[in-house]
Amino acid sequence: MAWVILIIAGILEVVWAFAMKQSDGFTRLIPTITMTIAAIGSFGLLALAMRSLPLGTAYMVWTGIGAVGAFIAGVWLLGEALTPMRVMAAAMIVSGITLMKLA
Repeated sequence: MAWVILIIAGILEVVWAFAMKQSDGFTRLIPTITMTIAAIGSFGLLALAMRSLPLGTAYMVWTGIGAVGAFIAGVWLLGEALTPMRVMAAAMIVSGITLMKLA
């Protein structure tokens, strides 16, 4: 169950990062509120998952989901550049997460 909680926490990290971008420097109310709620949920679920998962593994998976998820959201929803170098960087993050999970 800790892994499911951790994945949800990672997804919420993507939500708060995207909402932060949409808040335009915290000048737009709804994205700012969304960001705050998602961040609190993300941190709370991460803390809950860390009760039974190792710190390094949990934190790496959480940040990796957030980093790769924010990259995908930026490309898909915001029209950010999809270059071979950025794809390779995201693939390396996923590879690192996979190796950490297997270790």
